[in-house]
Amino acid sequence: MNKVILLLLSFSLSFSVFAQKGKVTSAQNLKDTGKLDKALETIESTLNPSNPKSEKTIPWPKTWEVRGDIYHAIYQTKDANFKQLSDDPLTEALNSYKKALELDEKGKFDKSIKIKLTLLTNDFSNQAVEAYNAEDFDKALFSFEQVIEIQNIDIVKEDNPDIVDTVIIFNTGLVAYNAQKYEKAIKYYSEAAKYGYNGARTHTLIANAYEQIGDTLAALEAVKKGFEKYPEDNSVLNSMIDYYLKSGKNDEAMKYLNMAIEKDPTNATYYFAQGSLFEKFEDEENALKSYNKAIEVDANHFNSYFNLGVLFYNKGVQQEEIARAVPPNDNVKYQEELKKADVWFEKSIPYLEKCHELNSEDIYTLESLKNLYYRKKDMNKYNVIVEKLGQ
Repeated sequence: MNKVILLLLSFSLSFSVFAQKGKVTSAQNLKDTGKLDKALETIESTLNPSNPKSEKTIPWPKTWEVRGDIYHAIYQTKDANFKQLSDDPLTEALNSYKKALELDEKGKFDKSIKIKLTLLTNDFSNQAVEAYNAEDFDKALFSFEQVIEIQNIDIVKEDNPDIVDTVIIFNTGLVAYNAQKYEKAIKYYSEAAKYGYNGARTHTLIANAYEQIGDTLAALEAVKKGFEKYPEDNSVLNSMIDYYLKSGKNDEAMKYLNMAIEKDPTNATYYFAQGSLFEKFEDEENALKSYNKAIEVDANHFNSYFNLGVLFYNKGVQQEEIARAVPPNDNVKYQEELKKADVWFEKSIPYLEKCHELNSEDIYTLESLKNLYYRKKDMNKYNVIVEKLGQ
Protein backbone atom coordinates (compact mmCIF):
# COMPACT_ATOMS: atom_id res chain seq x y z
CA MET A 1 0.00 0.00 0.00
CA ASN A 2 2.82 2.39 0.94
CA LYS A 3 4.60 1.61 -2.37
CA VAL A 4 1.45 2.54 -4.27
CA ILE A 5 1.19 5.86 -2.40
CA LEU A 6 4.87 6.65 -3.09
CA LEU A 7 4.46 5.81 -6.77
CA LEU A 8 1.35 8.00 -7.01
CA LEU A 9 3.17 10.85 -5.21
CA SER A 10 6.19 10.53 -7.51
CA PHE A 11 3.94 10.53 -10.58
CA SER A 12 2.09 13.57 -9.23
CA LEU A 13 5.33 15.52 -8.71
CA SER A 14 6.67 14.54 -12.13
CA PHE A 15 3.39 15.55 -13.76
CA SER A 16 3.49 18.87 -11.88
CA VAL A 17 7.02 19.59 -13.12
CA PHE A 18 6.08 18.53 -16.64
CA ALA A 19 2.95 20.69 -16.53
CA GLN A 20 4.87 23.76 -15.35
CA LYS A 21 7.57 23.30 -18.00
CA GLY A 22 4.74 22.78 -20.45
CA LYS A 23 3.65 26.32 -19.65
CA VAL A 24 6.99 27.57 -20.99
CA THR A 25 6.25 25.79 -24.26
CA SER A 26 2.75 27.23 -24.24
CA ALA A 27 4.14 30.72 -23.75
CA GLN A 28 6.43 30.19 -26.73
CA ASN A 29 3.52 28.98 -28.87
CA LEU A 30 1.40 31.96 -27.84
CA LYS A 31 4.25 34.27 -28.83
CA ASP A 32 4.64 32.52 -32.20
CA THR A 33 0.91 32.96 -32.92
CA GLY A 34 1.04 36.68 -32.05
CA LYS A 35 -0.79 36.49 -28.72
CA LEU A 36 1.85 38.48 -26.89
CA ASP A 37 -0.28 39.49 -23.93
CA LYS A 38 -1.16 35.87 -23.16
CA ALA A 39 2.41 34.77 -23.84
CA LEU A 40 3.79 37.32 -21.36
CA GLU A 41 1.22 36.42 -18.71
CA THR A 42 2.02 32.71 -19.11
CA ILE A 43 5.81 33.04 -18.97
CA GLU A 44 5.70 35.35 -15.94
CA SER A 45 3.53 32.78 -14.11
CA THR A 46 6.35 30.25 -14.47
CA LEU A 47 8.73 32.67 -12.77
CA ASN A 48 6.55 33.51 -9.79
CA PRO A 49 8.63 32.61 -6.70
CA SER A 50 5.52 32.44 -4.51
CA ASN A 51 4.23 29.58 -6.66
CA PRO A 52 5.78 26.24 -5.54
CA LYS A 53 5.28 24.89 -9.05
CA SER A 54 7.83 27.44 -10.32
CA GLU A 55 10.60 25.71 -8.39
CA LYS A 56 11.70 23.86 -11.54
CA THR A 57 11.07 26.56 -14.14
CA ILE A 58 12.81 29.49 -12.42
CA PRO A 59 16.28 27.87 -12.66
CA TRP A 60 15.59 26.42 -16.14
CA PRO A 61 17.52 28.35 -18.84
CA LYS A 62 14.78 27.71 -21.40
CA THR A 63 12.27 29.67 -19.32
CA TRP A 64 14.45 32.77 -19.48
CA GLU A 65 15.24 32.34 -23.15
CA VAL A 66 11.51 32.21 -23.97
CA ARG A 67 10.93 35.24 -21.75
CA GLY A 68 13.61 37.09 -23.75
CA ASP A 69 11.91 36.04 -27.01
CA ILE A 70 8.56 37.40 -25.83
CA TYR A 71 9.95 40.77 -24.77
CA HIS A 72 11.89 41.06 -28.02
CA ALA A 73 8.64 40.38 -29.91
CA ILE A 74 6.92 43.09 -27.87
CA TYR A 75 9.57 45.57 -29.04
CA GLN A 76 9.16 44.52 -32.68
CA THR A 77 5.33 44.41 -32.79
CA LYS A 78 3.39 47.13 -34.60
CA ASP A 79 0.36 46.58 -32.36
CA ALA A 80 -0.02 49.62 -30.07
CA ASN A 81 -1.79 47.58 -27.38
CA PHE A 82 1.06 45.07 -27.19
CA LYS A 83 3.60 47.91 -27.18
CA GLN A 84 2.12 48.98 -23.84
CA LEU A 85 3.02 45.65 -22.25
CA SER A 86 6.51 46.93 -21.40
CA ASP A 87 8.21 50.30 -21.03
CA ASP A 88 11.60 48.87 -22.00
CA PRO A 89 11.17 45.50 -23.73
CA LEU A 90 14.70 45.35 -25.19
CA THR A 91 16.29 45.65 -21.76
CA GLU A 92 13.95 42.97 -20.41
CA ALA A 93 14.90 40.74 -23.34
CA LEU A 94 18.63 41.29 -22.78
CA ASN A 95 18.38 40.64 -19.05
CA SER A 96 16.42 37.44 -19.74
CA TYR A 97 18.99 36.11 -22.22
CA LYS A 98 21.80 36.95 -19.79
CA LYS A 99 19.98 35.04 -17.04
CA ALA A 100 19.55 32.07 -19.37
CA LEU A 101 23.29 32.04 -20.09
CA GLU A 102 24.08 32.31 -16.39
CA LEU A 103 21.90 29.27 -15.59
CA ASP A 104 23.05 27.25 -18.61
CA GLU A 105 26.18 25.74 -17.07
CA LYS A 106 26.63 23.19 -19.88
CA GLY A 107 26.17 25.69 -22.71
CA LYS A 108 23.23 23.87 -24.30
CA PHE A 109 21.52 27.12 -25.24
CA ASP A 110 24.60 29.08 -26.35
CA LYS A 111 24.01 28.74 -30.09
CA SER A 112 20.38 29.88 -30.13
CA ILE A 113 20.93 32.72 -27.65
CA LYS A 114 23.98 33.99 -29.56
CA ILE A 115 21.80 34.48 -32.67
CA LYS A 116 19.16 36.26 -30.62
CA LEU A 117 21.71 38.57 -29.01
CA THR A 118 22.97 39.53 -32.45
CA LEU A 119 19.44 40.43 -33.52
CA LEU A 120 19.01 42.34 -30.26
CA THR A 121 22.13 44.37 -31.05
CA ASN A 122 20.55 45.63 -34.27
CA ASP A 123 17.40 46.70 -32.46
CA PHE A 124 19.33 48.44 -29.68
CA SER A 125 21.30 50.33 -32.34
CA ASN A 126 18.11 51.38 -34.10
CA GLN A 127 16.57 52.42 -30.80
CA ALA A 128 19.66 54.49 -30.00
CA VAL A 129 19.53 56.30 -33.35
CA GLU A 130 15.79 56.99 -32.99
CA ALA A 131 16.34 58.35 -29.48
CA TYR A 132 19.24 60.51 -30.67
CA ASN A 133 17.15 61.97 -33.49
CA ALA A 134 14.39 62.70 -30.96
CA GLU A 135 17.06 64.36 -28.75
CA ASP A 136 16.45 61.83 -25.98
CA PHE A 137 20.18 61.55 -25.37
CA ASP A 138 19.93 59.64 -22.10
CA LYS A 139 17.99 56.85 -23.79
CA ALA A 140 20.35 56.87 -26.76
CA LEU A 141 23.31 56.53 -24.41
CA PHE A 142 21.68 53.69 -22.47
CA SER A 143 20.88 51.85 -25.72
CA PHE A 144 24.39 52.21 -27.17
CA GLU A 145 25.90 51.04 -23.88
CA GLN A 146 23.73 47.92 -24.08
CA VAL A 147 25.06 47.26 -27.59
CA ILE A 148 28.59 47.42 -26.17
CA GLU A 149 27.55 45.14 -23.30
CA ILE A 150 26.22 42.52 -25.76
CA GLN A 151 29.36 42.74 -27.89
CA ASN A 152 31.42 41.87 -24.81
CA ILE A 153 29.39 38.81 -23.77
CA ASP A 154 31.68 35.79 -24.05
CA ILE A 155 29.65 33.74 -26.52
CA VAL A 156 29.31 36.79 -28.81
CA LYS A 157 32.94 37.85 -28.57
CA GLU A 158 34.45 34.38 -29.02
CA ASP A 159 33.99 34.35 -32.81
CA ASN A 160 35.95 37.62 -33.31
CA PRO A 161 37.84 38.28 -30.08
CA ASP A 162 40.04 41.00 -31.64
CA ILE A 163 37.27 42.96 -33.35
CA VAL A 164 36.46 46.34 -31.78
CA ASP A 165 33.37 48.23 -32.95
CA THR A 166 34.89 51.71 -32.94
CA VAL A 167 31.83 53.22 -34.64
CA ILE A 168 29.55 52.20 -31.76
CA ILE A 169 32.14 53.27 -29.17
CA PHE A 170 32.54 56.70 -30.80
CA ASN A 171 28.78 57.17 -31.15
CA THR A 172 28.35 56.26 -27.49
CA GLY A 173 30.81 59.04 -26.64
CA LEU A 174 28.88 61.42 -28.88
CA VAL A 175 25.51 60.78 -27.22
CA ALA A 176 27.11 60.85 -23.76
CA TYR A 177 28.45 64.33 -24.56
CA ASN A 178 25.01 65.46 -25.72
CA ALA A 179 23.48 63.95 -22.58
CA GLN A 180 25.99 66.08 -20.60
CA LYS A 181 27.54 62.90 -19.17
CA TYR A 182 31.01 64.26 -19.82
CA GLU A 183 32.95 61.65 -17.82
CA LYS A 184 31.36 58.92 -19.93
CA ALA A 185 32.02 60.91 -23.10
CA ILE A 186 35.70 61.06 -22.19
CA LYS A 187 35.72 57.31 -21.48
CA TYR A 188 34.23 56.32 -24.84
CA TYR A 189 36.03 58.94 -26.93
CA SER A 190 39.32 57.86 -25.34
CA GLU A 191 38.58 54.24 -26.19
CA ALA A 192 37.85 55.20 -29.81
CA ALA A 193 41.05 57.28 -29.92
CA LYS A 194 43.09 54.25 -28.83
CA TYR A 195 42.18 52.65 -32.14
CA GLY A 196 42.71 55.83 -34.17
CA TYR A 197 39.02 56.31 -34.94
CA ASN A 198 38.26 59.71 -36.52
CA GLY A 199 41.88 60.77 -36.18
CA ALA A 200 42.72 64.07 -34.52
CA ARG A 201 39.07 65.13 -34.22
CA THR A 202 38.43 62.56 -31.50
CA HIS A 203 41.23 64.07 -29.40
CA THR A 204 39.65 67.50 -29.84
CA LEU A 205 36.30 66.08 -28.69
CA ILE A 206 37.99 64.59 -25.61
CA ALA A 207 39.39 68.05 -24.88
CA ASN A 208 35.93 69.61 -25.30
CA ALA A 209 34.49 67.16 -22.77
CA TYR A 210 37.27 67.95 -20.28
CA GLU A 211 36.60 71.65 -20.78
CA GLN A 212 32.93 71.11 -19.91
CA ILE A 213 33.92 69.75 -16.49
CA GLY A 214 36.39 72.59 -15.99
CA ASP A 215 39.58 70.57 -16.38
CA THR A 216 41.52 72.84 -18.76
CA LEU A 217 44.82 71.12 -18.01
CA ALA A 218 43.46 67.71 -19.08
CA ALA A 219 41.89 69.35 -22.13
CA LEU A 220 45.27 70.72 -23.15
CA GLU A 221 46.92 67.33 -22.61
CA ALA A 222 44.27 65.74 -24.84
CA VAL A 223 44.96 68.07 -27.76
CA LYS A 224 48.72 67.77 -27.23
CA LYS A 225 48.41 64.00 -27.50
CA GLY A 226 46.34 64.47 -30.64
CA PHE A 227 48.99 66.78 -32.12
CA GLU A 228 51.74 64.27 -31.34
CA LYS A 229 49.80 61.53 -33.17
CA TYR A 230 48.55 63.73 -36.02
CA PRO A 231 51.08 66.57 -36.50
CA GLU A 232 49.74 67.29 -40.00
CA ASP A 233 46.20 67.98 -38.81
CA ASN A 234 45.59 71.71 -38.52
CA SER A 235 42.38 71.36 -36.51
CA VAL A 236 44.11 69.83 -33.51
CA LEU A 237 46.93 72.37 -33.81
CA ASN A 238 44.35 75.18 -33.75
CA SER A 239 42.74 73.65 -30.67
CA MET A 240 46.09 73.45 -28.91
CA ILE A 241 46.84 77.10 -29.66
CA ASP A 242 43.39 78.04 -28.40
CA TYR A 243 43.87 76.13 -25.11
CA TYR A 244 47.30 77.71 -24.56
CA LEU A 245 45.74 81.13 -25.05
CA LYS A 246 42.90 80.30 -22.62
CA SER A 247 45.46 79.09 -20.09
CA GLY A 248 47.45 82.32 -20.42
CA LYS A 249 50.48 80.40 -21.71
CA ASN A 250 51.20 82.95 -24.41
CA ASP A 251 54.76 81.85 -25.12
CA GLU A 252 53.61 78.30 -25.80
CA ALA A 253 50.75 79.62 -27.90
CA MET A 254 53.20 81.68 -30.00
CA LYS A 255 55.46 78.66 -30.44
CA TYR A 256 52.69 76.52 -31.93
CA LEU A 257 51.24 79.49 -33.81
CA ASN A 258 54.55 79.94 -35.61
CA MET A 259 54.47 76.22 -36.37
CA ALA A 260 50.97 76.60 -37.78
CA ILE A 261 52.02 79.51 -40.01
CA GLU A 262 54.96 77.49 -41.29
CA LYS A 263 52.58 74.69 -42.26
CA ASP A 264 49.94 76.95 -43.77
CA PRO A 265 51.35 80.39 -44.70
CA THR A 266 48.16 81.41 -46.52
CA ASN A 267 45.93 81.23 -43.44
CA ALA A 268 45.03 84.80 -42.44
CA THR A 269 43.60 83.65 -39.10
CA TYR A 270 47.04 82.53 -37.94
CA TYR A 271 48.58 85.93 -38.69
CA PHE A 272 45.69 87.67 -36.94
CA ALA A 273 46.15 85.50 -33.83
CA GLN A 274 49.88 86.16 -33.97
CA GLY A 275 49.23 89.92 -34.14
CA SER A 276 46.92 89.70 -31.13
CA LEU A 277 49.62 87.88 -29.19
CA PHE A 278 52.24 90.46 -30.12
CA GLU A 279 49.89 93.12 -28.78
CA LYS A 280 49.72 91.19 -25.49
CA PHE A 281 53.51 91.23 -25.44
CA GLU A 282 53.30 95.04 -26.10
CA ASP A 283 55.26 94.48 -29.30
CA GLU A 284 53.37 96.90 -31.56
CA GLU A 285 55.84 96.74 -34.41
CA ASN A 286 55.43 93.00 -34.91
CA ALA A 287 51.69 93.22 -34.26
CA LEU A 288 51.40 95.65 -37.18
CA LYS A 289 53.43 93.32 -39.39
CA SER A 290 51.23 90.33 -38.52
CA TYR A 291 47.96 92.20 -39.12
CA ASN A 292 49.24 93.52 -42.44
CA LYS A 293 50.34 90.02 -43.42
CA ALA A 294 46.85 88.74 -42.65
CA ILE A 295 45.41 91.41 -44.98
CA GLU A 296 47.99 90.53 -47.60
CA VAL A 297 46.77 86.92 -47.75
CA ASP A 298 43.11 87.84 -47.29
CA ALA A 299 42.13 91.30 -48.48
CA ASN A 300 38.77 91.04 -46.68
CA HIS A 301 39.98 89.94 -43.26
CA PHE A 302 37.69 92.10 -41.12
CA ASN A 303 39.33 91.41 -37.74
CA SER A 304 42.79 92.45 -38.92
CA TYR A 305 41.50 95.73 -40.37
CA PHE A 306 39.60 96.37 -37.16
CA ASN A 307 42.56 95.67 -34.88
CA LEU A 308 44.79 97.93 -36.98
CA GLY A 309 42.20 100.69 -36.80
CA VAL A 310 41.81 100.29 -33.05
CA LEU A 311 45.58 100.10 -32.51
CA PHE A 312 46.08 103.47 -34.24
CA TYR A 313 42.98 104.94 -32.56
CA ASN A 314 44.30 103.96 -29.12
CA LYS A 315 47.69 105.50 -29.89
CA GLY A 316 45.84 108.71 -30.72
CA VAL A 317 44.04 108.57 -27.38
CA GLN A 318 47.37 107.98 -25.59
CA GLN A 319 48.84 110.98 -27.41
CA GLU A 320 45.90 113.12 -26.28
CA GLU A 321 46.77 112.17 -22.70
CA ILE A 322 50.29 113.44 -23.32
CA ALA A 323 48.85 116.68 -24.69
CA ARG A 324 46.66 117.14 -21.63
CA ALA A 325 49.72 116.77 -19.39
CA VAL A 326 51.31 119.89 -20.96
CA PRO A 327 51.25 122.87 -18.54
CA PRO A 328 48.23 125.17 -19.17
CA ASN A 329 50.47 128.17 -19.93
CA ASP A 330 52.29 126.36 -22.79
CA ASN A 331 49.63 126.41 -25.50
CA VAL A 332 52.14 126.05 -28.34
CA LYS A 333 53.44 122.77 -26.91
CA TYR A 334 49.89 121.62 -26.24
CA GLN A 335 48.87 122.20 -29.87
CA GLU A 336 51.99 120.38 -31.13
CA GLU A 337 51.21 117.31 -29.05
CA LEU A 338 47.56 117.43 -30.06
CA LYS A 339 48.49 117.42 -33.76
CA LYS A 340 50.50 114.25 -33.16
CA ALA A 341 47.30 112.63 -31.86
CA ASP A 342 45.50 113.72 -35.03
CA VAL A 343 48.10 111.87 -37.11
CA TRP A 344 47.24 108.59 -35.36
CA PHE A 345 43.51 109.22 -35.71
CA GLU A 346 43.97 109.88 -39.45
CA LYS A 347 45.83 106.56 -39.77
CA SER A 348 42.98 104.78 -38.04
CA ILE A 349 40.21 106.00 -40.34
CA PRO A 350 40.97 104.01 -43.56
CA TYR A 351 41.09 100.72 -41.67
CA LEU A 352 37.80 101.35 -39.89
CA GLU A 353 36.17 102.55 -43.10
CA LYS A 354 37.24 99.26 -44.70
CA CYS A 355 35.60 97.45 -41.77
CA HIS A 356 32.42 99.42 -42.41
CA GLU A 357 32.60 98.43 -46.07
CA LEU A 358 32.95 94.74 -45.09
CA ASN A 359 30.27 94.84 -42.38
CA SER A 360 28.08 97.93 -42.41
CA GLU A 361 26.16 96.82 -39.30
CA ASP A 362 29.07 96.38 -36.88
CA ILE A 363 28.31 98.65 -33.90
CA TYR A 364 31.90 98.97 -32.68
CA THR A 365 33.05 100.16 -36.10
CA LEU A 366 30.20 102.68 -36.32
CA GLU A 367 30.91 104.10 -32.84
CA SER A 368 34.62 104.44 -33.61
CA LEU A 369 33.97 106.19 -36.93
CA LYS A 370 31.46 108.53 -35.30
CA ASN A 371 34.12 109.71 -32.83
CA LEU A 372 36.77 110.04 -35.52
CA TYR A 373 34.58 112.04 -37.89
CA TYR A 374 33.58 114.32 -35.03
CA ARG A 375 37.24 114.96 -34.20
CA LYS A 376 37.91 115.80 -37.85
CA LYS A 377 34.83 118.03 -37.89
CA ASP A 378 33.62 116.07 -40.91
CA MET A 379 29.97 116.63 -40.04
CA ASN A 380 28.54 115.14 -43.25
CA LYS A 381 30.08 111.73 -42.55
CA TYR A 382 29.38 112.15 -38.85
CA ASN A 383 25.67 112.70 -39.47
CA VAL A 384 25.47 109.65 -41.76
CA ILE A 385 26.90 107.46 -38.99
CA VAL A 386 24.67 109.02 -36.33
CA GLU A 387 21.64 108.30 -38.47
CA LYS A 388 22.82 104.74 -39.03
CA LEU A 389 23.14 104.32 -35.27
CA GLY A 390 19.63 105.71 -34.82
CA GLN A 391 20.84 108.44 -32.50
